Amino acid sequence: MKAWIALLLALSLPLAAYASEDKEAKAAVPTVAYVSLFPALVGNFGEGPKLKFFKADISLRVTGADVEAKVKHHDPLIRNQLVMLFSQQTEEAMAAPGARETLRAEALKQVQEVLTQEEGKPLVEDLLFNNLIIQ
Repeated sequence: MKAWIALLLALSLPLAAYASEDKEAKAAVPTVAYVSLFPALVGNFGEGPKLKFFKADISLRVTGADVEAKVKHHDPLIRNQLVMLFSQQTEEAMAAPGARETLRAEALKQVQEVLTQEEGKPLVEDLLFNNLIIQ
């Protein structure tokens, strides 16, 4: 009986060490977060007598809690930059094949540029349209 207890204790020590190493490894890995720009961006675009509207639900992918806080701090500046970008679009550009991907790439570029000016680094890794409505 004592031999079994000694054997179980001997086997459990490496497992406890492995579990603590696993916790340390998880703590060292930066977490990916999605910062949603809420409420949705709404505005008009295009030229001519008939107004065209857009509504965009956008999320920004960042890594790390400190970066997430910085991006949230600059939310008004990011929103302004994106509303200006959307309002400059033409109806033809928005209707073109692949227009959403082109717009997404340009929006990401502009967000990264404005954050580089403010923070010295682009901070945002990707920009995602959760929903984009154009009328």
